[in-house]
Amino acid sequence: MMLFKDREEAGRRLSERLAPLRKENPVVFALPRGGVPVAYEVARALGAPMDVMVARKLGAPGRPEFGIGAIAPGGIRILNPEAIRMLHLSEPEIEAIIAQEERELERRLRRFRGGRFISEIEGRTVILVDDGLATGVTAQAAIRALRRAQPQRMIYAAPVCASETAQSLTSEADEVVCLEIPGYFGAVSLWYRNFDQTSDSEVIALLDRARREAAVRGAGRGIDPKGEARRVAIAIGPILLEGDLRIPAGAKGLILFAHGSGSSRFNPRNLQVADHLYRAGLATLLFDLLTAREEQLDQTTAALRFNIGLLSERLVGVTDWVSENEETRMLRVGYFGASTGAAAALISAARRPDRIGAIVSRGGRPDLAGPALAQVRAPTLLIVGEEDRLVIDLNRDALARLKVEKELRILPGVSPLFEEPGALEQVAQWAGRWFARHLSVTGKAQAA
Repeated sequence: MMLFKDREEAGRRLSERLAPLRKENPVVFALPRGGVPVAYEVARALGAPMDVMVARKLGAPGRPEFGIGAIAPGGIRILNPEAIRMLHLSEPEIEAIIAQEERELERRLRRFRGGRFISEIEGRTVILVDDGLATGVTAQAAIRALRRAQPQRMIYAAPVCASETAQSLTSEADEVVCLEIPGYFGAVSLWYRNFDQTSDSEVIALLDRARREAAVRGAGRGIDPKGEARRVAIAIGPILLEGDLRIPAGAKGLILFAHGSGSSRFNPRNLQVADHLYRAGLATLLFDLLTAREEQLDQTTAALRFNIGLLSERLVGVTDWVSENEETRMLRVGYFGASTGAAAALISAARRPDRIGAIVSRGGRPDLAGPALAQVRAPTLLIVGEEDRLVIDLNRDALARLKVEKELRILPGVSPLFEEPGALEQVAQWAGRWFARHLSVTGKAQAA
């Protein structure tokens, strides 16, 4: 049976199965939150617009994991009479549960849609995507809500599905597509190595990115041909690292993203910051610090994400690669580091002082750079959320050891993952101004 590394990989695999639908000009809908990273990969592969269909499971009182039904926009209600009888729920109790979930449904609709109307789907093929199909009650409610907009075809797709549920859902959808239908299902999380909860901010970032990419596709000619990310392969000794490079016309510099704590170049938080920097005229390179095999090992052991020596060695290698690449060699470089990637960025900057013009750390661990902190020559901005108290102390200690222009900024009321509304936008604005200020200074001549 297939085990998925994370939702992004699952989405890429699912998109291969759905590839024949590209000719039908489909619209992709995601069930938030976990279905959004999967659906984003599908929408991108199919060149399709992406939206969300919010549905909510109705959980039993005191046992929210036990579903008694589901709701969706437009007054869609699905109730499980057998579960209600078994729990001896009265009608007022049921109505109270529905009212609570309706409030959350409305909150998510406002949060994820921001007042936008549902995408135009009448007469089109609609693909509803989630990260897995267990009981299927929320999928059933979402499909019924989408049916009201009169699509020509209604397809449900997920990387892994419970067998009986997949079969029963064929009465709701025209087609049910599952990569895996195991004999023993258990739970959706069992089929992923990394099944971390998807945050509201990650959902919004991916939806925004999908809309921008759809706008670029719709605009056709007249868009800078370098506007979309281009896949690059970066050779460092015997290994190849994959990256996504974007270069705007008249780029003012190049920002390398050093992620950490086991995340990949598809990390939605870094993607959101990268989009902002690109719109501000900065080239961006998001890349994987680990190979696919190393990432698989790290998902099991979590050892490589704290191997700062290895991460910084890779970052130095990527820095040397952009110094030799014809498109990027004349651009002054900045580092944007997160988590353990911030330590790798500081060590790499100390090793390439003539090349690196500025550093920004988001929720980083600069303390792990050790003695290299005193050798850094690039102006450094450290950004931490107010609720990440331990990391604030570690950043203050690191700040004291830096001997360059430096600053520590603390975002009020913000947690370690910067999930709060507007948090990542503020990070991106601060980073953009820091890079614009320091990368505008002409560096030393760079070797060709």
